[in-house]
This record gives sequence, structure tokens and C-alpha cells, in this order.
Amino acid sequence: MLQIRHSEERGAANHGWLNSHHSFSFGSYHDPLHMGFGPLLVINEDRVTPGQGFGTHGHRDMEIISYVLDGALEHKDSMGTGSVLHYGDVQRMSAGSGVRHSEFNNSNTDGLHFLQIWIQPNVTGIPPSYEEKHFSPDSKRGKLRLIASGDGRQGSVLIHQNAAIYASILQEGEQAEHALEEGRLAYVHLIRGSLVVNGTPLKAGDALKLTQEASVSITQAEDAEFLLFDLPN
Repeated sequence: MLQIRHSEERGAANHGWLNSHHSFSFGSYHDPLHMGFGPLLVINEDRVTPGQGFGTHGHRDMEIISYVLDGALEHKDSMGTGSVLHYGDVQRMSAGSGVRHSEFNNSNTDGLHFLQIWIQPNVTGIPPSYEEKHFSPDSKRGKLRLIASGDGRQGSVLIHQNAAIYASILQEGEQAEHALEEGRLAYVHLIRGSLVVNGTPLKAGDALKLTQEASVSITQAEDAEFLLFDLPN
């Protein structure tokens, strides 16, 4: 079963310094038809103006992944971690028993564009932890590159859930296939360009939920960058 989530149907929040689009219910945006998908609870596409950002705030028992698309994301947290991330960098913070952090645009001249992703963990109350890794564009071109997994395999960041996130950049004539084990869900979020997933055309910002499918087939790509989530039901 396939269900498309059109880009223009996402929740929108413009706070001046932050322009955000919510794929799932978040904050003041509530949509009973889009409350998450399996353990995937949040995909926010955030654009932050120069020198602005999210002040220090707290989280518990959540896997928070940031996928930087453009600009410089400055992270600081109560674990003493501090970093500035750029395109290709993936950040994972396991909030566990509790953590406080801030996220700012590190530039005073350029905008910041990134995806904020929340996944519900399969364990609670663990010590909070942080990890970041760089995945070059070449590592994602023409193939599915594992960037996050429940066991940290293939150099991916470790998330506390039986889930996997793949990133890919496909040009015209390139395609990808991903087999799904029985009972698994898949979610494809298209960042840029266009492509067709299991016969369904997607444009930038669109997503597709896949339920009771044997595989994910990605074809007819044009300058496409996307994330593919392999999730428990």
C-alpha cells in the first residue's frame, strides 16, 4: 500500500527567523492522519536565518538526527559537546534520560537549511549520547548509502531503534532498489529533484509511505537527493 505526502500539504510554521515545514504533527500543527509512521515521529525541514536558532531546551527518550543540506549548523549540549556541521554531516543525539541542547545558524550572512528527524527509541532511560559523521556526496551518488542504523554497521551513526536510514543522490538514468523484510515499513522523503517510487512520481518535499510492500523501487530520477527509512511496524 502506498500513500503520498505532498510537499504543499505539510504543516507550515514561519517565525521570521525560522521557516519550517512539518511532515508529521509537531508543535501547534496537528494532523490526525500524520502522527508519525512506525517509530518515525518527526521530519521538519528547517530554514534558519543568519545568526539565529533554537535556544537551549530539553529532550528525553528520543533519537534526534540532523541532516544538513546547506549552511552551518552549530550544536551545543549539556554533555559538553560542541560542533559545527555542514553539508554531508549527519548528527545523532540520543536524549535518553535527559539532555539540553541548542542549535544555531553559525553564519551571520548565510542561511541554514537542514532536516530535523526524530525517531522513538526502543529503549528508555539510557545515558544521553552524541555522534556525528560525514558522508560525502560521492558516497551517496548512484546508490543507497546507509547513514544511520540500530547497530552502526557500514560506518553509519548508531540509533537506538531497529531502523535504518539511507541517503542517495541519483541522476538521470540511475535507479535504486531496496528489499523489505516481511512486516517492515518504508518511508521515502525527497529532498531535491524528482523521481518515481514504486510507480508514484515525487517532487521536492514530497514523501511516500510504503506498507506491505516487498521492496522499494526508485526510478526516473532527475537531480534527486532523498532519504529512505526502513522501519519496524
